[in-house]
Amino acid sequence: MVQQRMPAEESNSKMANESNHLKKSKKPPRRDVVTDHRRQWRDCSYVYPVISRRAGGLSIGVNLSIDKRCNFGCLYCQIDRRIERPAMEVIIPQLRRELDAALTAATTGSLWQEDRFAETPADMRRINDIAFSGDGEPTRLETFDLAVQAAADAIHQHSLAGKVKIVVITNSSLLVSPQMRRALKILNEMNGEIWAKLDAGTEDFFQQVNRPAAGLNLANICDGIREASTACPLTIQTLFFRLDSQPPSRDEINAYIDRLRHIIDTGGRIRLVQLHTIARSPASSQVSTLPDDQLDAIAETVRQAIAPIPVKTYYGRNVPPQG
Repeated sequence: MVQQRMPAEESNSKMANESNHLKKSKKPPRRDVVTDHRRQWRDCSYVYPVISRRAGGLSIGVNLSIDKRCNFGCLYCQIDRRIERPAMEVIIPQLRRELDAALTAATTGSLWQEDRFAETPADMRRINDIAFSGDGEPTRLETFDLAVQAAADAIHQHSLAGKVKIVVITNSSLLVSPQMRRALKILNEMNGEIWAKLDAGTEDFFQQVNRPAAGLNLANICDGIREASTACPLTIQTLFFRLDSQPPSRDEINAYIDRLRHIIDTGGRIRLVQLHTIARSPASSQVSTLPDDQLDAIAETVRQAIAPIPVKTYYGRNVPPQG
């Protein structure tokens, strides 16, 4: 059988159509919305929505440390605390307006039309919480309780009480401060949560890794966690990593477990322990991500030691240090 040859004009036209079809059907690379935690949204100073893997949905972040001040200088932090920055005031009425804007965008669905959030999976298009975190320690603000009240009011105004919670992510240094004691009352009324940092088991490792302000020690941190957790059950957040290419020592892990046990045995209420590692570029070149299998091994040791309290792991990424 003789195969008929297509006329040149028709052949060229067909190839052009196929080429155009491929161009149209080719999708841009998928954005990793879970790792995009930029702290700038629209023209807001304090509020930044993010898709959180730990929250399993939308978290409305609140950054009360726009001056990037903190009483810790953690080695693994993305922010270089050696840079001196002027103090900046937190304006509560402005925070209220920004919270209203973020919740309005999320509840009306306009947020998912923004390029930054357009790739969000359907099952994560839910508001999970308003989370106080940001570029420093949020509880350093002497009017921190007023900021928490602003979040509570915003939740009520949008008829989200019982659906959206308030989360305070803290380095645990000011859990017994006057502003935190006042905020605890609001958190309890809103079924809120505290996620408290505990990165070390020994004082030497605490000083080396967290580099706290003068006068802070690990005993203070653990006492604060215990006292605050008697009023509001909390989540422990711990970041393990390789320091100068070495994972945490067995002795350090055992000392960390002893700290957890002491908090529990003296009346502290821990609802969950989260173990994670580096997922964003740190300011220090001394630290690097802990491999998944090593994080899993530590988690299993901790899990057996504090059962039945659940232990969850969150893997990191091999990211280079800044600079």
